[in-house]
Amino acid sequence: MSTSESVAVGGQLADAHRETLLALPPSAKLVAKVLEYNGTLTQSELADETLLPPRTVRYALSRLDEEGIVESRFSFSDARKRIYSLAG
Repeated sequence: MSTSESVAVGGQLADAHRETLLALPPSAKLVAKVLEYNGTLTQSELADETLLPPRTVRYALSRLDEEGIVESRFSFSDARKRIYSLAG
């Protein structure tokens, strides 16, 4: 399996995002993959799922957001938190 196939197997990542994702750091690829499998997660949930430090998750999310790969919205249950998902 090639690197591009392992990053986006199964679907939700659009073909346009695959090339962009290859240029991003491994932490961003991992966060994108976890979001692909789990749907929507908060930053703390992403840190728990990926076993990455919160600071690294923040950096990965900012890079993914810059590239338009993730979307975020405020949580209805706790307005202090944001919920992240892959961009449609």
